[in-house]
Amino acid sequence: MTFSDRLKHFWHVVSNIRPIYWISLYIALVPIFALFYWCVPIGQFRIPDGGTADYGGWLYYSIVTITTLGFGDYTPMGPAAQCITAVEVMCGLIIIGFFLNAVGSMKSEIDVESEIERQKKVHIASEKEKLIKNTPVFFHKLNQFLSYCYAVTTPITKRKQSKSYNPEFTSDDMADMHKPSELPGDLSKRSAVESLMKCASSLSLFMDSIQSRIDLSIWPQLLDDCFAFVADYQMLTPVEKDTAPNDELMHFIRTSAALARNIETQLTEISSIDTTTE
Repeated sequence: MTFSDRLKHFWHVVSNIRPIYWISLYIALVPIFALFYWCVPIGQFRIPDGGTADYGGWLYYSIVTITTLGFGDYTPMGPAAQCITAVEVMCGLIIIGFFLNAVGSMKSEIDVESEIERQKKVHIASEKEKLIKNTPVFFHKLNQFLSYCYAVTTPITKRKQSKSYNPEFTSDDMADMHKPSELPGDLSKRSAVESLMKCASSLSLFMDSIQSRIDLSIWPQLLDDCFAFVADYQMLTPVEKDTAPNDELMHFIRTSAALARNIETQLTEISSIDTTTE
């Protein structure tokens, strides 16, 4: 390591010392040097008329010296007194310099942290705006998916009695899953379970797209739920026509429907929070 590198390292270490430590050291040197002056033979100084040579007098002289006021009432005459006085003056100047440098360094650090926080808030506001713009489509796809979950897990004979998805469904409730969904607006001839799979595929692709375009890490739970939904769909074995419902399909519907509801709730909460108050 070159001398220049050592000097840079030293300055970096010194700059990272908090100002409170430098000012504490500065104040602590006053009584220490006062003790040195007290120990030096009194003949080394010229003491003014009425001045004292006790510790209190030297404490006063130490304050005047380290602050470079130099009133001239106490004057170092001998080499020992002059040497100690010069050392105290140099220590005072150096410490004040380090103190001011530490203050500047701390201010720069505060400014950088403030700028990072400002940029973070701008980023969050930007990502939230993009998410809110996609929320209507998101809600539509989630509601469509939940509607098909309802159609698959509810026999045709019971669909007029209840319009909400029942998470406590059994395999018997899925007896009509290969028949048309009979949902309002569904004019296709596909079976309810086939429509559910197509809807789940579309929703999964949409969530993938959302994750690639929007930084969902701002909302960790929303990111986890979207990731879990996509993973559940990708791991699902394709449903064959005219096959009886199996445990895998039932598990997928239960878990994915719960995730879809959680995502709806989170989107509602995110949309209702005013960005200006965050």
